[in-house]
Amino acid sequence: MQVKGTAILVLQRFVRERFGEGAFREWLEQLAPDTQKVYGGEILASEWYAYKEVCLEPTALMCEMFFNMDSLGAWELGRYSAEYGLHGVYKAFLKPDSVQSFIKRCSAILPTYYSPCRMDMVEIGERKGVVRLVDFAEVNELLEIRIAGWMQRALELHGCQDVRVDITSYLSRQQPYTEYVGTWR
Repeated sequence: MQVKGTAILVLQRFVRERFGEGAFREWLEQLAPDTQKVYGGEILASEWYAYKEVCLEPTALMCEMFFNMDSLGAWELGRYSAEYGLHGVYKAFLKPDSVQSFIKRCSAILPTYYSPCRMDMVEIGERKGVVRLVDFAEVNELLEIRIAGWMQRALELHGCQDVRVDITSYLSRQQPYTEYVGTWR
């Protein structure tokens, strides 16, 4: 399983900006030596990195250190990632069209961050969308929560209000897929 450098850059920036340089250094020192080299050096946005070692384990450590072991850290990281990506590399995705078209485009973004993976559109309505993560080799609940946070912020950036994203089933809990149900007004 691999993760694109863009997702790694976001994690690095999130820790630095949210908690400061001193906290970033403390977090960096607790990472495995090979992972320290990645986060302490130049991260290339277009490169692929080992998912577990360079994304999952550092995210879990961030949640442990700065969010009192709460997965809220993964949710906040996902929101930050949407803000970063949709105002940067993927800003064309925010073009003014229907929220349904926006959701369809966004479900195609995930494979550009993680490989191999697949997300399917299940239902799309005027105020509700359902997508499923159906293929992700090394899925973990923190990743599933990060994606939900990303979805919430992406919908807000598109102009939706009172956005709620619920995870109704989890691949990480041996269910057949991770299902995200988004509602908004």
